[in-house]
Amino acid sequence: MERFSEYRIMWVLVFFDLPTETKKEKKAYIDFRKRLQCDGFTMFQFSIYMRHCASHENADVHIKRVKSFLPEKGQVGILCITDKQFGNMELFIGKKETKASSPGQQLELF
Repeated sequence: MERFSEYRIMWVLVFFDLPTETKKEKKAYIDFRKRLQCDGFTMFQFSIYMRHCASHENADVHIKRVKSFLPEKGQVGILCITDKQFGNMELFIGKKETKASSPGQQLELF
């Protein structure tokens, strides 16, 4: 079952801090978020989006795609981690620990 190893399955996280002071900057911010969502990313926190990928090769495709629509201004970080690393994340709401929500099953056509 190498294909579904928790070390083979990847998560791509996109962190961003974009300016929103002018109409043009707000539009760039909205467009960036929409393009992330259209590529299958879901919001983890306000400026952090994540995407589940079946393999490192698949993650590379989505990372390349995000790089293709980076906004002109602001800061964007892209981090790729294994499913095992993602599973080790500790999440809290206030002081109460919570479990990370699993992504819905994603259908990939080859």
